[in-house]
Amino acid sequence: MNSYVKTDTVLDKILAHKVEEIIVARKRLPLKAVQREAGDAAPPRDFLAALRRDTVSLIAEVKKASPSKGVLIENFDPVALAMAYATNGAAAISVLTDERFFQGHLDYLRAVRAAVDIPVLRKEFVIDAYQVYEGRAAGADAILLITAALDDSRLADLHALVLGLGMAALVEVHNESELERALKIVPHLIGVNNRDLKTFYEDLETTARLAQIVPRDVLLVAESAIRGAADVQRMGRYGARAVLVGESLVKAGNIPETVRELSSQRYEGAS
Repeated sequence: MNSYVKTDTVLDKILAHKVEEIIVARKRLPLKAVQREAGDAAPPRDFLAALRRDTVSLIAEVKKASPSKGVLIENFDPVALAMAYATNGAAAISVLTDERFFQGHLDYLRAVRAAVDIPVLRKEFVIDAYQVYEGRAAGADAILLITAALDDSRLADLHALVLGLGMAALVEVHNESELERALKIVPHLIGVNNRDLKTFYEDLETTARLAQIVPRDVLLVAESAIRGAADVQRMGRYGARAVLVGESLVKAGNIPETVRELSSQRYEGAS
């Protein structure tokens, strides 16, 4: 098992646990069996195409909890949540599958994928090819790759594997140095996380700054710290074609109305 990159952030604890999880998973279901399941899964939906709209596309997240905030939504029903997202204008759905820290599950992704007809992203701390095949076997149409957690070689290999299985790879970055590394693999999708991993400080200007470096032919997704329609409009002005929103949706008083509002902001392009 190859190791992950140490970041001196909260990510290290999560990734250390992920190593143990993968060892257990491989014993329970060998890689070859997961590869067979991935080959038998329904073909991936086009995640990238789903994000190309006249509006700033909303990737709505099915998220029960987070390490910093605890449980975000009581009476958590991933399928009901996903259906509310899909029927009210979300372009795609992100499903957190990490169990230990976010109280997610791969079964949530399976159930959501079967219930909706829009693409589904596996939101996971991916450090090994096993997780990519596992995601495809569960029906994932896209996989998150966190640049901070991966060295250049591993990032390139996992990115190639994701694309080779017909899925999209959302390559996440937090700063200029990570973006520079990510661009070496010529990604189709870049996600800019507006939350600093070390301080947890959130700054939407992170997207503004990094958007100036992202090539025009790479679709930009803004992540974290997006609270309302004004933030979505702002991300669109900076050049983000999509936003990934979790906490603000699951904690909303009226989830369908919030989804309609966030998914109806016209994309004006970078100013």
